[in-house]
Amino acid sequence: MTRVKVGVLALQGDVREHVRALAEAGAEGVAVRRPEELAAVHALVIPGGESTTMWKLATAFDLLEPLRLRIKEGLPAYGSCAGMIMLADRIEGGVEGQETLGGIDMVVRRNAFGRQVDSFEADLDFAGRPVRAVFIRAPWVESVGHDVEVLARAGDRIVAVRQGPLLATSFHPELTGDARVHSYFVEMVREL
Repeated sequence: MTRVKVGVLALQGDVREHVRALAEAGAEGVAVRRPEELAAVHALVIPGGESTTMWKLATAFDLLEPLRLRIKEGLPAYGSCAGMIMLADRIEGGVEGQETLGGIDMVVRRNAFGRQVDSFEADLDFAGRPVRAVFIRAPWVESVGHDVEVLARAGDRIVAVRQGPLLATSFHPELTGDARVHSYFVEMVREL
């Protein structure tokens, strides 16, 4: 695979910022809003935003089941913030009936770090790479299954994980101008 084509779920969130970071990481980023666009990519980024809105929009755009199927079939995916929630098998603090795409054996708590006014930045060790992390109404991981690798913590809280072809962070690396997390994901996709 010479040039990796990575879709960015374009229902809401930092789509342009993710596309720019993917380009810096050596991949082609394209917006995905329809099942046929999803079928044409090698991997997917699920950006931040509001997880209940993403779930409802994915349902309205007839994308929820195609997304679940592609992820179950092994499509590499990276979720940041709300994207982390979408990739979680289980969530805490969701609205009644809220659904996720699943795929990562973890429990994620929505808005765990607090409200918008509680947003913050922190320097983290992400899989051996120093990164500046931006947390905005961010979730954290309450627990992980045996096959989930913890890639970063903020204090004692798990904020980045990987399970097979799936990667998730509770922070927004696309907002920092530093493409190290996206580079990690693109390298991951090339190795799979």
